[in-house]
Amino acid sequence: MAGRGRRLPRFPSAAALALALAGGGDGAHGAEPVHGGERIVAMGAEASNLIPFMAGDSASNAVGGLIHASLLRYDKNLELVPGLAEDWEISEDGRTITFHLREGVRFPDGEPFTSEDVVFTWETVTDPETRTPYGEQYRRVSEVETPDPHTFIAHYDEPYSPALSTWATLAVLPEHLLRDEDINTTGFARDPVGLGPYALEQWRSGQSLHLKANPDHYRGEPNITRVSFRVIPDTTTQFLELEAGNIDQMSPSPTLFERTFPKREDLRERIATYRYMGSNYTYLGFNLRREPFTDIRVRRAIAHAIDRQELIKGVTLGLAERIAAPYKPGTRWYPEDIEPYGYDPEKARGLLEEAGWEDTDGDGIREKNGRELSFEVLTNNDNKERQIAATLIQGRLEEVGIDIQLRLVEWATFISQHINTHDFDAVILGWSLSPDPDQYSIWHSSQQDPGQFNFVGLEDPEVDRLLEAGLREFDPEERAEIYHEFAHELLDAAPIVYLYAPYSLAAIDRRIRGIEPAPAGIEHNVEEWYIPRDLQRHTIQR
Repeated sequence: MAGRGRRLPRFPSAAALALALAGGGDGAHGAEPVHGGERIVAMGAEASNLIPFMAGDSASNAVGGLIHASLLRYDKNLELVPGLAEDWEISEDGRTITFHLREGVRFPDGEPFTSEDVVFTWETVTDPETRTPYGEQYRRVSEVETPDPHTFIAHYDEPYSPALSTWATLAVLPEHLLRDEDINTTGFARDPVGLGPYALEQWRSGQSLHLKANPDHYRGEPNITRVSFRVIPDTTTQFLELEAGNIDQMSPSPTLFERTFPKREDLRERIATYRYMGSNYTYLGFNLRREPFTDIRVRRAIAHAIDRQELIKGVTLGLAERIAAPYKPGTRWYPEDIEPYGYDPEKARGLLEEAGWEDTDGDGIREKNGRELSFEVLTNNDNKERQIAATLIQGRLEEVGIDIQLRLVEWATFISQHINTHDFDAVILGWSLSPDPDQYSIWHSSQQDPGQFNFVGLEDPEVDRLLEAGLREFDPEERAEIYHEFAHELLDAAPIVYLYAPYSLAAIDRRIRGIEPAPAGIEHNVEEWYIPRDLQRHTIQR
């Protein structure tokens, strides 16, 4: 028997995710919403691929998220709500989900959206030839049905608790445009057509992307008729452009946020700033296939040698939190009883000596079997916070006899030539997390092929067991216990060192109105943002 409206367990209450602070941000009142105008956003790196499940970078996700749409979406309280599917039902045994699709929805080229588009997208993302790290979760669907153009049914061989959340992140692609294309090489990646609130208007390589409002969007035409993304790698340059009124939105550095904006009355009058707990964290990750990281004592020694409070103060000016689990603090999934590795240089030295690393020649660097305890740390050259973190870590590790060399790499090269090929010693990177606690694709030992997310190479049977158990458990309390245990196991295994979970920071020109800070952040309702007519500097002619 089907149970209409029965929802899979998902994220905890909105109250548990209370916004940390909207620092001076209001920007929501003062005029009635109107159509028109242009919002110009600075982004630090260029998008790589506008087919969302083919890209793993934040720039691509930011742009692609406005062009495409999914069957479901998350609202401001991180609850799943209808998207392209106006309703859904789950069978009592949890193995079948029936989606009822909206009627009358069309792609910008006029072709109707049907259940065949959903089937095509599912077949594409699960095709073994498709080079995506997201395929595994959709391969759990054993069979699909399309009894009519507006009904899509997904069958699973066994209950899969993250199932609904997966359909909130799969952008539906147009079957009529891609049926004869190779998804790995198609030009659609730079000239996409989707069902989102905006459509791609122009992409100037290395410079900017311009989107125009989709007048036929199923939730209504967005108020702001044009959104432009300007590629500005340097944050200082972004700030100067914001100050000059040439852009409307940027993600300021902690220094700008804490020291510059508060001291500048002229900026406070014109620019609203926002601060809230993000869904991401920064980490030092080890290549577990390489020495010396095959020895867990070395990994734990490094964890004890790094002073996280120093990083939070020195890198983020206090705009971050220490974490010990890969979940947002304060949520159901973050264990209350977990503690990060403490800063303890003596314990670090003891672990290294136990592992056989000693300074035998008196140069301050430890050796073992004729090899120095030395490795290279890579990070992307457009992220100054990570570069500062790397420098601070370098100093602390030197104090316990570890030598590291820092290497800054351009983002696209970093991903294609080092992460995807597993060619690195250690990296400083960040993870952005889904509201669902499942992290099978990141940590399960089966997810290590080139392009997949377990690029550090963790192979831990207990972690695998817990990740698999979490996929089968629907009860939220039982599920929380599983993921708490997983978090403890992951911390013990130390494939990474959690450095800090930064607050998300935003600076937005106050002419942009309708911004509503919420547990989901501030961009959950970008379609409703607007610019009063007398403040519209840019318009688009229909």
